[in-house]
Amino acid sequence: MSMVTQPKSVSAELQDAAAPYVEAFETMAGVSGGDPAWLQARRGAAIARFAEAGFPAARQEEWRFTDLKTLARTPFTLAAPASEAVSSVDEFVLGSERQWVVTFVNGSYVPELSRLDGLPSSVVVGSLREAVVKHSALVEPHLAKYALDEYNPLAALNTGFIRDGAFLHVPRNTVLERQVHFLFLSVPANGTSAPVTHPRNLFVLEPGAQASLVESYAGAGTTGRYWTNPVTEAVVGDNATLDAYRFQREHTDAYHTGTTYSTQGRDSKFSLIVFTFGAGLSRHDIRAVLDGEGADATLDGLSMLRGRQHTDYHTTLEHAQPNCTSWEYFNGVFDDHARGVFNGRIIVRPGAQKTDSKQTNNNLLLSASARADSQPQLEIYADDVKCTHGATLGPIDDEHLFYLQSRGLTKEAARDMLTYGFGSEILNAVKSEQVREDLDRIIHDWLKQVSPMGA
Repeated sequence: MSMVTQPKSVSAELQDAAAPYVEAFETMAGVSGGDPAWLQARRGAAIARFAEAGFPAARQEEWRFTDLKTLARTPFTLAAPASEAVSSVDEFVLGSERQWVVTFVNGSYVPELSRLDGLPSSVVVGSLREAVVKHSALVEPHLAKYALDEYNPLAALNTGFIRDGAFLHVPRNTVLERQVHFLFLSVPANGTSAPVTHPRNLFVLEPGAQASLVESYAGAGTTGRYWTNPVTEAVVGDNATLDAYRFQREHTDAYHTGTTYSTQGRDSKFSLIVFTFGAGLSRHDIRAVLDGEGADATLDGLSMLRGRQHTDYHTTLEHAQPNCTSWEYFNGVFDDHARGVFNGRIIVRPGAQKTDSKQTNNNLLLSASARADSQPQLEIYADDVKCTHGATLGPIDDEHLFYLQSRGLTKEAARDMLTYGFGSEILNAVKSEQVREDLDRIIHDWLKQVSPMGA
C-alpha cells in the first residue's frame, strides 16, 4: 500500500528553516569559548528562543503584509571576512570629511578603512568585539538588555550570533564635536552560497552627553543575493541628546531585516531619521521607550522604492513615564510595482500622564500598480494625554500638476518637483548640512529613473 506524503504547512516549513541556523550557532559556540560567560549565556538563551519561534509567518498579525518564505527557504551561510574586496569607502560615506568613520565589511570591523584620528581619549568608538574584551564593564550592563527577543525572532537570531558590530560610549557631560559614521558594507558571494551578516550595535550616552551619528548599510561590489540582519540598541541617559540617521541602500537582490531599540532617561532627547532606498525586501522594527519623565523622542522616515521592492516599517513609541513628548512622521514614495507597509503604535502606559504624541504617515503612489498599507494605532492607559495619528495615500494631486504646468513646466518636470517636495519634508529635518546635501543628490538621482507618467 503506497503512502502519500502530505505537504508541510507553511508554519512547519518556517519552523524547520530555523534548524540550519541552530546548527551554525552550535558550531560557532564551539570556537568562541573564550568569550565572557555572560555573553555566551545571552547568546544561548536567544538562539533557543529563535529555535522555538522559527521565522515569522504571514499568518501572524505583525507580519501579514511581509512574507518571509523566500528568505527562509534560501540557504544563507555566515558571511566570511572580505575586507580585501573593498578598496575605498568614499562613495558610501554620507556627510562631512570631518566625520569619524567606522567601517565593517561582511560584519567584521576593518580598521584600515576607518578614520578615527582626533577622537577624545575618554570616548570609546569602534568594534563591539573589541569593546567586549577591553571595556566589558561598559558593554555588559546594556548589550542584549533592550532588544527583547519576544518582540521579534529575527532580533533573537541576531543576538544568538553576536560577533561584531558598532560600539559607541560617550561619558557623562561629554559633547562629541564631530559626527560618527558607522558604515556596514556587504560583499555578495560570487558562488552559490548566499552570505548573511548579523551586525550588533550598541550606543550608550551617559547623563548629559551629546552625540550625532550615522548608521548606514550598503552593498559593495557586484550584485548578488545576501541578507543583512542588524540590531541596534541605543541608551540615552538623563539630560543626554542623541541625533541618529540610518540609511539603507542595499542591492535590490538583497534582504534587509533591521531592528532598533532605544531607551531614554529623564529630560533626554532622541531623534532617529531613517531612509530606505535599497533591498528587494526590507523590514525595520523600531521601538523607542521613553522611560524618564520629560523625555522627548522623534522618529522620521522616508522610503523611495521602485520595481518590485518591498519595505515594511513597524514602529512603537512607548510612553512609560509622565510629561513626555514624541513626534513621528513617515513618508513613502512608491513607483512601478513597489510596496510600502507602515504600522505605527503609540503606547501610553498607566501613570504616563501629560503625554503629548503625534504620528503621521503619508504615501505617494507614482504608478497604478504601486501599493501602500498603513496601520496607525493608539493604546492609551492614562486619562490626561494628547495623542493623534493619521495617514494619507494616493497619487499626485491633478490640480497641483495643472498649476505647475500652467506655469510652463512639462508634466514630467511638474511631477518630479512635487515628488521632491514630498520627500523634502523629511529631508529638511536633517540637521547635518553635509548629510542633507548628499541626500538631496540621492533623491534627485532617484527621480531621474522613475517611470513615465501614467505607467
